[in-house]
Amino acid sequence: MEKVKLAIIYYSSTGTNYQMAKWAEEGAKQAGAEVKLVKVAELAPEAAIEANPAWKAHHDAAKDVPEVTLDDLEWADAYIFSTPTRFGNLPAQMKQFLDTTGGLWFNGKLINKVVSGMSSANNPHGGQEATVKALYTTMMHWGAIIAAPGYTDPVTFSSGGNPYGTSVTVDQEGNMQEDVEEAVKHQAKRTVTVASWVKEGQQK
Repeated sequence: MEKVKLAIIYYSSTGTNYQMAKWAEEGAKQAGAEVKLVKVAELAPEAAIEANPAWKAHHDAAKDVPEVTLDDLEWADAYIFSTPTRFGNLPAQMKQFLDTTGGLWFNGKLINKVVSGMSSANNPHGGQEATVKALYTTMMHWGAIIAAPGYTDPVTFSSGGNPYGTSVTVDQEGNMQEDVEEAVKHQAKRTVTVASWVKEGQQK
């Protein structure tokens, strides 16, 4: 069987979810997947970005990361989304991209894609779980197969205990308050494994 094709799709203003996406890329490659790491387009005005040094620094550092296209969704067997929370929901940048997928959805191109989500916020109860579950609502409309990490490995407990998708708390200086690297890698490997089962089953 050919390799699982995985698209890791992220939005990050100051770099947290970019780092999580990079860890997911590493874990997925260790699991044997072919990986594309892509970002959703930035919608914020340049003035807002310029006014926040951390945002500006990350915006410049990630300028060469390609932006996600609908072709990436069609290409991939599986997706991992990494996104900060905005009032317990998806940020506008991620939502705007998801709202462009109607044509693929209508033509059944997103059915049985395997998907998993990750999130971040500035405090431990800042909406991480709600954000991942909001993402999964869209995935259920697609007919995708959700591969949440659950409690499938002890690393989930040591990294904050979120069974819906690895999440992290980030302080005002941008420091992650939980050690989530191994949890992210486990989630990526699990996503690839589930996608391999689905891909093999569809080929029979």
